[in-house]
Amino acid sequence: MKEAFFISKIMGIFGLFSSDKKESLDQGLAKTKESVFSKLGRAIAGKSNVDEEVLDNLEEVLVTSDVGVDTTLKIIERIEERVAKDKYLGTSELNEILREEIVGILKESGQVDQTAYEIPSSHKPHVIMVVGVNGVGKTTTIGKLAYQFKQAGKKVVLGAADTFRAAAVDQLSIWADRVEVPIVKQGQGADPASVAFDTLQSAHNQNADVVLIDTAGRLHNKVNLMNELSKVKRVMQKVVPDAPHEVLLVLDGSTGQNAVEQARQFIKATEVNAMAITKLDGTAKGGVVIGISDTFKVPVRYIGIGEKMEDLQLFNGRAFVDSLFKND
Repeated sequence: MKEAFFISKIMGIFGLFSSDKKESLDQGLAKTKESVFSKLGRAIAGKSNVDEEVLDNLEEVLVTSDVGVDTTLKIIERIEERVAKDKYLGTSELNEILREEIVGILKESGQVDQTAYEIPSSHKPHVIMVVGVNGVGKTTTIGKLAYQFKQAGKKVVLGAADTFRAAAVDQLSIWADRVEVPIVKQGQGADPASVAFDTLQSAHNQNADVVLIDTAGRLHNKVNLMNELSKVKRVMQKVVPDAPHEVLLVLDGSTGQNAVEQARQFIKATEVNAMAITKLDGTAKGGVVIGISDTFKVPVRYIGIGEKMEDLQLFNGRAFVDSLFKND
């Protein structure tokens, strides 16, 4: 009974089953949905069948919604194939066809049916190194993750290894106080690898379940970034041999194609194996999630759709697309 309660608690926090989470997702994607549907309406105005002109207009809709050129062309090509098979395909069916093809794209990227997040029992602690440029919501994402892990019954330790900016350490300290989790930090200019080492030692001594390590948000010199992140990894492995278990890249969804370029550079610089796309509630550029998923095949694990602690949600591609194409 106790075990069942604990599992349901985790699923409620990290999953997508509750109605309030679905409502939050709908609200968070409202600007993107409104933009896409208004553009789509104009693209098919006065047309009854899906012809070449409609497809050209649809291509423009997707590109201007920050889906990305390559992903857009892939979607258009698949719709063209369906139109060729069914000569009587009408514009009234275009929404559903587009929805199906986008779900198909996300499914190929393994982004469709994530409904819960579980830390492997073999990881003690589970180490997440968080990367991303300044201003994307990296510190806020760490704070919200710390809150959600703590709510799920996990013991969390934060590591302030972004020592390049004093403000970064201060901001993470504020989140640590707010969430009431311990933080390991040193002064501005301290060696990030040293902070990471101390954090893992502290986490080990406290028998922590999860460690979240913040890192510097510089991208002006890829060689220095790669060297720094590699050093942090090597030093962490002296305490936890297989650390980090995750390298989580945080991207600002409101920057559209700039987020794609940032992803490209960070993936070149380090072994990113998960992504979080933030600030989707304040933008009409939510289509960038589709393009990033398709382009990099790195799992988008979380999306940020609001200011509340619970508004960092697990990304489920099917739920995401359902919200975009939901008929109000």
